[in-house]
Amino acid sequence: MSDEAGTPAEVPGEPPIEASATPEAEAAPAAAAPAEPDPKLESTLILELKDGAVTIELLPDLAPQHVERIKTLVRAGFYDGTPFHRVIEGFMAQGGDPTGTGTGGAREQGYADLPAEFSPPNRARFVRGTCGMARTMNPNSANSQFFIMFAPAPSLDGQYTIWGRVVSGMETVDKIKRGTGGNGIVQGPDRLIKARIAADAPPAAEAPAG
Repeated sequence: MSDEAGTPAEVPGEPPIEASATPEAEAAPAAAAPAEPDPKLESTLILELKDGAVTIELLPDLAPQHVERIKTLVRAGFYDGTPFHRVIEGFMAQGGDPTGTGTGGAREQGYADLPAEFSPPNRARFVRGTCGMARTMNPNSANSQFFIMFAPAPSLDGQYTIWGRVVSGMETVDKIKRGTGGNGIVQGPDRLIKARIAADAPPAAEAPAG
């Protein structure tokens, strides 16, 4: 996938409780320590699209540098409002370029291109729901653009970095507006409304007391 439109805190604990003079209090168990953040939530990306939410499992075991880049850009709000500028029926939907031209990325904000983290086909393949990183002809040129597969594409196996996979909401991905022509460039493209890491999601509001 080309990014030039070419071919394919620590949580603070509660203050300590002062010891009581009573033996009963001295024998009471200490307050439980705050729970550690759920690693699964830290490796879950949620994309809000016009037709609903898409949940993506991040795969740091396959591509640690790419996953870290995705998380950094998500937390900086980089992807919010960006278009799916190149969408090909039966192939994939590509986004992550704020300019919508296929040549932009996060380089302009000081993020260097990433070295390839290609997975051998016996470990990971490009199938429906696979999330890959776009690049130019240079294998080490991925930056911020990504794509989500509509269908398997064995020709991409071992040639592009796989950083995640859709685990729910694929029907929402299917509704992304398609492009036209050989390159699939979209006129009036759909946009990624908001991206967030599940661990950062605000806690659900408590129900009012009855």
